[in-house]
Amino acid sequence: MTAVPCAVAFLSILFLPRLPAAPPGALLRAPPRPSPRRAPGPAWWHVTRIAEDNNRRGLRVLAVATRTVGTPRDTYTVADEDGPTLVGFLAFLDPPKADAGRALQGLADKGVAVKVVTGDNDLVAARVCADVGIEVGHVVLGGEVDGLDEAGLRALAARTTVFAKVNPVQKARIVRALQADGPTVGFLGDGIAALRDADVGISVDTAVDIAKESADVILLEKDLTVLEQGVVQGRTTFGNTIKYIKMTASSNFGNVLSVLVASAFIPFQPMLAIMLLVQNLVYDISQLATPWDRMDEEYLRKPRNWDAKGIGRFMIAIGPVSSVFDISMFLIMWHVFGAGSEASQSLFQSGWFIEGLLSQTLVVHMIRTRKIPFIQSRASWPVMVTTVLAVLTGLWLPFSPLAPALGFVALPASYFPWLIGVLLAYCTLTQLVKTWYIRTFGTWL
Repeated sequence: MTAVPCAVAFLSILFLPRLPAAPPGALLRAPPRPSPRRAPGPAWWHVTRIAEDNNRRGLRVLAVATRTVGTPRDTYTVADEDGPTLVGFLAFLDPPKADAGRALQGLADKGVAVKVVTGDNDLVAARVCADVGIEVGHVVLGGEVDGLDEAGLRALAARTTVFAKVNPVQKARIVRALQADGPTVGFLGDGIAALRDADVGISVDTAVDIAKESADVILLEKDLTVLEQGVVQGRTTFGNTIKYIKMTASSNFGNVLSVLVASAFIPFQPMLAIMLLVQNLVYDISQLATPWDRMDEEYLRKPRNWDAKGIGRFMIAIGPVSSVFDISMFLIMWHVFGAGSEASQSLFQSGWFIEGLLSQTLVVHMIRTRKIPFIQSRASWPVMVTTVLAVLTGLWLPFSPLAPALGFVALPASYFPWLIGVLLAYCTLTQLVKTWYIRTFGTWL
């Protein structure tokens, strides 16, 4: 006589619930699965209810049963599982990590919608999702997915948060349905087809080799907060890139406009070529710290798209502001300091060099945020340090031993109050134009 164990799997960790009391020496008889021709009896409903009650508590349940056969043999079939004796249940608990809820909330705060697509039992999936703060709603099963065409699945995927009892093919269909409506879709899991179809496939270091080969990103730690950090770093990098492009484009546009105006009315070069090279060198070195700048929290709350038209619009709106004050400095140097002839051109060029470099460097802080700089939003310390160094370098060069070689002359002390006034007016007008731009176009960076 051989006892053959068999298990009725309701789901696929370690917790053993107490079974209902049975008469001494007796075991529960596990009823066979009801066929379409036979209605389930009370015992079937009792066993099912125990499993479902544990599923609702977040437990995966296995019912363990045995049956004694008369003659031992090498192979057994499904028919041998008919009418076993129920021994009990194995209930496995796999609680979510303590930081899972915080990580998911962090993703939600950044505008990332989280959807759960699992092959697990719908009751267990709903409980686990509720424990980590996901609003479950109606749980869609894999069978429902198969019954929908692509248009119907797109509509269902858009309004559904949790899919359960889905197979790998169904997971891939859901990913493609979400992509069809426009969002960028990332998939974290082991569904090979879904990993390949997603815009960003994410696997873990302990996954099977084929899953890691199909993924775009492999997490070395099982920590969902890494995903939020990745989103923040990605948006910060994108924001700083756009910031640099807009600053440089608007600044260069303004400088070109200023040179054109000056060339039309001034009988000498407004700035020597070597001065322009030095000015660009100092400014560009100061911008090396831009990748380490911080972005405002409001900017990081939602994803951003590349907008080439927005860059051109920004350049045209902000660039001429610097030209207004470049021309103001031309007039000051010409009329106040008498630098209106070729004999005094070095004084004119030195005055514009300092004003151009300082305005170009300080406006970085006006452009890097939609808020009021230094008061509502401050740059990171690397940006602050490079700004100070650039300003000090610009002020030092006309008085340095390098001045004769570069064509500079020392400026009178009376120049600097005018310089401060021009820079303050420039920052004020830039802030006003920024406010108008944001109200008009609804965006800044």
